[in-house]
Amino acid sequence: MQVNNVINYIVFWLKNYIKNSKSNGFVVGISGGIDSSVTSFLVAKTNYPTLLLEIPLLKDNDLPRKHAKFMLKRFSNVSYIRKNLCDFFNFFCKTFDIYNNKINNNLALANAQSRIRMLILYYYANLNNYLVVGTGNKVEDFGIGFFTKYGDGGVDLQPIADLNKSDIQIIAKKLKILYEIRNSIPTDGLWKDERTDKEQIGLSYDDLELAMKIKDKKLKYFSKKEYSIIKKYQYLHNKNKHKIIPIPICHIPNYMK
Repeated sequence: MQVNNVINYIVFWLKNYIKNSKSNGFVVGISGGIDSSVTSFLVAKTNYPTLLLEIPLLKDNDLPRKHAKFMLKRFSNVSYIRKNLCDFFNFFCKTFDIYNNKINNNLALANAQSRIRMLILYYYANLNNYLVVGTGNKVEDFGIGFFTKYGDGGVDLQPIADLNKSDIQIIAKKLKILYEIRNSIPTDGLWKDERTDKEQIGLSYDDLELAMKIKDKKLKYFSKKEYSIIKKYQYLHNKNKHKIIPIPICHIPNYMK
């Protein structure tokens, strides 16, 4: 990968997009993960106002604040807001009697957190005529749909969604993103038991990238390991395809109109 060219291309693309959209700036939700850290850095390089928004819902995490501090030292166009919604989320759970509900609601609760964050991001975006920037990568967004519909999938633009996780690692190193962020274990932070992305998905990002490469090459023969990985990938892709494709529309035949 031509790292400098990719970085410059994304920044150029962002500048063109915001210019055409007549917006004033960008808002990026930061989690302390590598994807949101790289995205926020690339966005800040446009020199447009860039709001970094941290929204803890379960517990505090030092990495978003460390990244914000790192960014504020480097960019005069960057601002940072932290809105702790832990009490708000506890009230939400109490209102719906979630913890006493015998129905398995873990996934619904995780998705609710993501959608609450989306609401806050758009609140600040609307206040300032900013664009909400997505932080999903190619494997998550277009490979297996590992995001929440109308949660972290509810954004205005996706600058890194054509990059694999390994590509983002390379760019993060080039941008000198904090070492502890670059080497942190990927997690979406939506679960009390702090489960990792690998534990949720059942495959590592390296495995998923391998599956996508095999799919693109359309190989006829797989090793036993490759076959297992590709089957799991296909299952996840098909299961979450409704997130990846445009919303289906019932088109009425012209003769009926």
